[in-house]
Amino acid sequence: MTKPRRLLIIAGSDSSGGAGLQADIKTATMLGCYAMTAVTAVTAQDTRTVRTIQPLPAKLVREQILLTLDDIGADAVKIGMLANAEIVNAVATVLNKQARRIPVVLDPVMISTSGKPLLEKRAVAALKQNLLPLAALVAPNIPEAKALAGMKGTARAQAEKAGRVLMALGAKAALIKGGHATRATVDDVLVWKGGVEIFAFPRIRTRHTHGTGCTLSTAIACHLAQGLSLPLAVGKAREFVQAAIEAAPGFGRGHGPLNHMHRLPAG
Repeated sequence: MTKPRRLLIIAGSDSSGGAGLQADIKTATMLGCYAMTAVTAVTAQDTRTVRTIQPLPAKLVREQILLTLDDIGADAVKIGMLANAEIVNAVATVLNKQARRIPVVLDPVMISTSGKPLLEKRAVAALKQNLLPLAALVAPNIPEAKALAGMKGTARAQAEKAGRVLMALGAKAALIKGGHATRATVDDVLVWKGGVEIFAFPRIRTRHTHGTGCTLSTAIACHLAQGLSLPLAVGKAREFVQAAIEAAPGFGRGHGPLNHMHRLPAG
């Protein structure tokens, strides 16, 4: 039996199970990867709001990463919620020393689906300076691209420009996610060394979109771990997310979760 590829997930916990580590683990498992975690923060949240955020000590986050990489190793790393500058810097330091040859997918989680800030303002500069240069791919949504790259508007040309800015800051590639635009299609714009690729999918009119960014970035990281090219990894990950939204179970009274298990037999 072929050993599964190994994915290290560095992210926060979502008590509702729709986003964060819980969504990441479900996604990795469904895509055949072995998921490991370095917990950055614990949140108390549901589909309507994030009530409490408790970041973990940066030293503990660093030790989780260091021990996991030293013992089991990883074929890819996915980074999600980091909470504060201390954690950002700790993650950057250990990955710079231990994971220079491992593809890193950075999802710059700044604001929850319900609107709660998830990254301190002073941590943004640390993320841009210390983590972007380690990223094989950075995958911001439009509000995050505005904060990181000064993106103006939602046009594809603006997304391409923002992607190039992020690459100039050190990222090897950038995926500007189009979920916050208002077009009939959700257009995700990939800017990479091979040029520009557009991934356009029909917009699904639903409130069940909690964890889409977490799920997408984890799926991309899984496919990179499995040896796929970046455009193919993004395309297959985007298909996975689209199907998970379409099959959403309808849980919760707010922004409900996706169905990460949509490929399992019904019943």
